[in-house]
Amino acid sequence: MTLENESPVAIVGGGPVGLMLALFLDLYGIRSVIFNLDEETRWRPKGNTHNARTMEHYRRLGISQSIRALGLPKEFPLDISYFTRLNRWELARINMPSGMQKISRLKHAISTDPVPEPLMRVNQMYVEKFLLQHARSRPNITMRYGWRVKDFIQFKDQVKLYAECIKGKHSDEIWHTSYMIGCDGGQSFVRSKLGIAYEGTVEAKIGFLTGGMISSYIRIPELHQGILKGKESWMYNIISPMLRMLFISLDGKDDFLLMTQSEHGKAINESELIRIAQAGIGSDIEVSVLSNSVWKGGVALVAERFSDGKIYLAGDSAHLFSPTGGFGMNTGIDDTSNLAWKIAASLKGWSGNALMDSYESERRPIALRNTAAARFLTQRVSSLSIPANLENADSAGNLARKKMGIELNTFRSQFSSIGVELGARYDHSPHIINSAPIPDDDFIHYQPSHVPGGRLPHLWLTPVPGTRISLFDILGTGFSLLRVGTYFPAISELLDQAYQRKIPIKIIDLSGNDAWQLYQARLLLVRPDQYIAWKGDKVPNNIGSILDKIIGK
Repeated sequence: MTLENESPVAIVGGGPVGLMLALFLDLYGIRSVIFNLDEETRWRPKGNTHNARTMEHYRRLGISQSIRALGLPKEFPLDISYFTRLNRWELARINMPSGMQKISRLKHAISTDPVPEPLMRVNQMYVEKFLLQHARSRPNITMRYGWRVKDFIQFKDQVKLYAECIKGKHSDEIWHTSYMIGCDGGQSFVRSKLGIAYEGTVEAKIGFLTGGMISSYIRIPELHQGILKGKESWMYNIISPMLRMLFISLDGKDDFLLMTQSEHGKAINESELIRIAQAGIGSDIEVSVLSNSVWKGGVALVAERFSDGKIYLAGDSAHLFSPTGGFGMNTGIDDTSNLAWKIAASLKGWSGNALMDSYESERRPIALRNTAAARFLTQRVSSLSIPANLENADSAGNLARKKMGIELNTFRSQFSSIGVELGARYDHSPHIINSAPIPDDDFIHYQPSHVPGGRLPHLWLTPVPGTRISLFDILGTGFSLLRVGTYFPAISELLDQAYQRKIPIKIIDLSGNDAWQLYQARLLLVRPDQYIAWKGDKVPNNIGSILDKIIGK
């Protein structure tokens, strides 16, 4: 027997991107169903960076503090260190503040500090497990973990999905949905069935982090208590004439992610992985392998299209990155912030048909931008020239290590690219109203801008002396209208026009001088994804047509 069900949104793929999409939809009161092949999230190390924008998204959902409690202890050093081998020469160290230090700095940050939620280092496997548990607690989200979408048919006004339980415990199901989103990774079934190809680059040159790579979940009980005591880091890079690998701290104790090359992209057996790890350590101390997986580095791929009718792609199914810089998952989660509010607006009947098309026109350029940034960083790492005498215990070896250390210290941007994280802009979107010059795009640095098309610059507020909240915490789940300065212009016509179109708007008054210096306008209309759609000093006579353009009517 086949059961028939209905959900406004169906999500294929229950990794962090699929889960975050479902949680954003839940925030807007939209029901969804998630299909995922595994019954639980996969317990193996993946990405380790949750950047400042992703942390803002977690904050928006009320879960950022819970996520900050995961993974490494809050006082654990988050430095990036470079060794010839872990028990030999340290070549360089890029000092980074610990989680505790970052949060402490926030307490003393100026009101216009642009980062309310600093980047966090925590492995994706811990966060995925938490997101799954959290999603299971939300009544708007139906879970189908351990299920496969084996087929789908698209009609004019809906998509029909055919799903089966992997272990055969339940009858097959047919789901009718208004929108379907493929969040099913680089080997996406959804993208493949739609006939959408990747475009971009697969690095031909074989170097570290390009070509065949292996990620291994390993346990080394003696490492932090012995060889590395007093030298703790989040990431340990092994660089020598014969060895290239990374050890990444997972729990601050015994567990690590080991990343190493694989000849011809082949799997490596457990005994060989142990030998490689011990070579990088420089000691035959105990190492155990818990899991490993093969992947391909040096890729910068973006889908030629992000949608087909009522079906959309997000995350790795839409763009595939090299891990350098940690942009991949974060770009996917940012996709969901853009897509979720547009789906909600469409289902609630206050947007036009063109708004859904803007998901691709806004997000695909960002995917191209971010994959290019990751590829640049990967090329720099993979092309590093390593002197043959780097491990020699003589004056020439000392000089070679000193020179290498100077070069490695220039790699800081690989681990601190705030421009990529917060500087993404939708300047060419048909739903952004702007005539001002467009700010320059800088991958490394972020300069807050009040020009429509970019993320609203952040502001700390003090509603009561001695307390402080983020402006982002009080933005509406619909549009937010900020009124800024010492006097506020009349807005009744804007509200009347919005009411006629059923556009939800929350009014927020900001009378302080800091707000005026930051936003430079009396009125700013902010989208649900925290992007500025329009600004001005008064409501113009054509505000109705402006609203129509913003919501795609």
